[in-house]
Amino acid sequence: MKLTILEQTALGLSGLTAFTIGASILFAPHAFYASYGITLGGDANLLSELRAPGAGLAAFGVLMLLGLWRRALLPVSIASALTVFLAFPAGRLVGLLLDGMPSGSVVAALVVELAIAALLLAAFRHRRWQPAPPLPAGRPAR
Repeated sequence: MKLTILEQTALGLSGLTAFTIGASILFAPHAFYASYGITLGGDANLLSELRAPGAGLAAFGVLMLLGLWRRALLPVSIASALTVFLAFPAGRLVGLLLDGMPSGSVVAALVVELAIAALLLAAFRHRRWQPAPPLPAGRPAR
């Protein structure tokens, strides 16, 4: 299954974005959230609750990028990218409806996430309904 330039771009951009944001939250949460105008204190519980999903987002970013080199991981990479970049803007839109208008930097993040989601949907629209490739024969599944 060969990737088109659009598919490579979409997967690469989504993977780099997810990994960069996730790693920033994981290793530098104060600086990351300060860019949104949010001041974090030293509460270890809050920092732990922020770092954990940051690590998850970074891991999803790695999965997205691995699909560029390991064709066996491509379906997982596509699913990860679509899940992350559809769920994040959906969550922000729920917040907008329930909590009101956030700061301009948060709205900008929403716009970027929507743009990446649109790019992913456009790039992989023809693959969404294809069946998964069969498992290779040779060893029985356990």
